Amino acid sequence: MKKKVLLLGSGELGKEVVIALQRLGQHVVAVDSYAGAPAMQVADEHEVINMLDGHALDDVVAKHTPDIIVPEVESIRTERFYDYEAQGIQVVPSAKAAQFTMNRRAIRDLAAQRLGLKTAPYRYATTLEELQDGVRAVGMPCVVKPLMSSSGKGQSVIRSEADVERAWQYGMEGSRGDLAEVIVEAFIDFDYEITLLTLTQAHEKTLFCPPIGHRQERGDYQESWQPAAMEPSLLEQAQNMAAAVTAELGGSGIWGVEFFIENAKEGQPGTVYFSELSPRPHDTGMVTLAGTQNFNEFELHARAVLGLPVTEIEAFRHGASAVVLAPASIGEGVPIFNGVSEAASVAQTDLRLFGKPTVRPYRRMGVAVAYGDPSSSIADLIEKAKHTAGLIEVRCSD
Repeated sequence: MKKKVLLLGSGELGKEVVIALQRLGQHVVAVDSYAGAPAMQVADEHEVINMLDGHALDDVVAKHTPDIIVPEVESIRTERFYDYEAQGIQVVPSAKAAQFTMNRRAIRDLAAQRLGLKTAPYRYATTLEELQDGVRAVGMPCVVKPLMSSSGKGQSVIRSEADVERAWQYGMEGSRGDLAEVIVEAFIDFDYEITLLTLTQAHEKTLFCPPIGHRQERGDYQESWQPAAMEPSLLEQAQNMAAAVTAELGGSGIWGVEFFIENAKEGQPGTVYFSELSPRPHDTGMVTLAGTQNFNEFELHARAVLGLPVTEIEAFRHGASAVVLAPASIGEGVPIFNGVSEAASVAQTDLRLFGKPTVRPYRRMGVAVAYGDPSSSIADLIEKAKHTAGLIEVRCSD
């Protein structure tokens, strides 16, 4: 069984997907908007195109005639996927899933209105005036996000009227593609947030990885850990919600389903809020590279894509991850890493340097993971992962 896989998006997550697919004997063509992207460095072939150009996308599909198309980013002309499915090409997890989840409006309306999942109150805005109306409707503080973005780009919190115009401008700057619209949602005073990696399969039951906790800055994750401690009843609610939304979208693959969790307080039951969903491996799921379970998230994705059964997801040990970030003061250029030997000397840790060809302020350049047996303290593992990542200095060549 050898398939030709067209990977649309070739960042660090895509790189791990390529490795997982090739270990199962597949041929991968990696596509992105710039040369030398991480996944291109390990793929069999590569292409550089603007994936928001539908004609360019059609040309690449016609050239390579793939058996499977695996989207790894949001900024793609996903409406083309319906045509590719009609041609007999498998789209992962499905054309419908890719079309819905690339746009926060589609997935939020599906979750809140069609499936009745609990979410934060929200409104949409295509102008500054509409954003002002939306803020009045949901109240302050509130969160503004572009309808299409990734890694926290364009996201901000509005705490006063003075923040509204700035949030609108920042949202437009961070929007990917040609969609000039934002969602404004009420701020939930949650106790913690989780990613629930959910595996859907063509011929096997839907499975869930142990929940992953994470911390964000500037809308992007900084550390993640697995398992996240939570009440069994709240985990069951999250699993039921994840199963409902992934079943509605259809297809096979790993999904990163995000939730806000309010613990029980003063006799009131806890509450699970659906937040977002990605139909692909999730950045917080890089903690699974620490060997926390029998298959990491990329291996799970590859098996589901190829229709290979996964009968169970077994938790082996505790783990944590921390990102290696370029400093705020760095210029743009070719990255140089110092301190790698020191970081590699820390016991029960591992490293991934992504191989991105250029660096810029706050760009994620690598990840450190720490692991321990099931008796290990999650807090200690987080600190070890942060310490290991902190030993690596990212510089820019002259």
